Amino acid sequence: MKRVGYFFLYFSLIVVALFQIIPLIWLFIFSLKDNREIFAGSPFALPSEFRWENYLKVWDGGIGVYFFNSVWITALAIVLTVLFASMATFAITRMRWKLSGAVLSLFVIGLMIPIHSALIPLYSMFLSVNLIDNPFGVVITYTAYNLPITMMILLGFYYTLPKEIEEAAVIDGCSVNRMFFKVILPMTTPVMATTVVINMIYNWNEFVFVNTFISSEKYKTLTVGIQNFIGQYMTDWGAIGATLIISVLPIIIAFIFFSNKVVEGISASAVKG
Repeated sequence: MKRVGYFFLYFSLIVVALFQIIPLIWLFIFSLKDNREIFAGSPFALPSEFRWENYLKVWDGGIGVYFFNSVWITALAIVLTVLFASMATFAITRMRWKLSGAVLSLFVIGLMIPIHSALIPLYSMFLSVNLIDNPFGVVITYTAYNLPITMMILLGFYYTLPKEIEEAAVIDGCSVNRMFFKVILPMTTPVMATTVVINMIYNWNEFVFVNTFISSEKYKTLTVGIQNFIGQYMTDWGAIGATLIISVLPIIIAFIFFSNKVVEGISASAVKG
């Protein structure tokens, strides 16, 4: 009976995995076709000729610049978000001060603010400080919006850390800053990997803020730059498919390498001692 249960469990997981993988395979085949094959042939048919030039076309068409912008904006926002969230979580959970609960509530309120409701105020504020059409305005926005959810993931893990470690560090002469960077931060590596992947997925795929705050081609990211391949009278759908493949590959690679850490971090942060 137990074997039958495992059979149905693994069968269900295989079916779910196929539903996740098949669209990616279809998109890859789509990216190697031209418009005629895309609209005249079967959507699941292999192309008569593998058109690798679609990838070269989009790279020469500016995707390289958009890709680089997505990489450094995403990476910088992740570093700032995880660092600031770790500092704030450490101060709230491991240090005693009167307003710690109020500060935590303030961050929790940030989870309730819809993105679109802040677009006009943010645009007005960035316009007054010359951060419109400036990628650092996007980085600041990503950091601020991802702080609450990042802190919520870190909170459970920080609560489980034993006080004895901090007491031993203080006895050895560690300052608060040194204890955080040398003792506490390395211990939170599993849960930090979880927050890195979650932040990467959001930052990499984000469209609204970049489309609103950035107008120069040299600062656009992949999610916005893909619109350049959609014309008024003619759209190169094969090139769009190649762009989408390029845009999803970093997310897939990151999740493959960090999947174990993500599961470990979620499990660790879900248990409160």
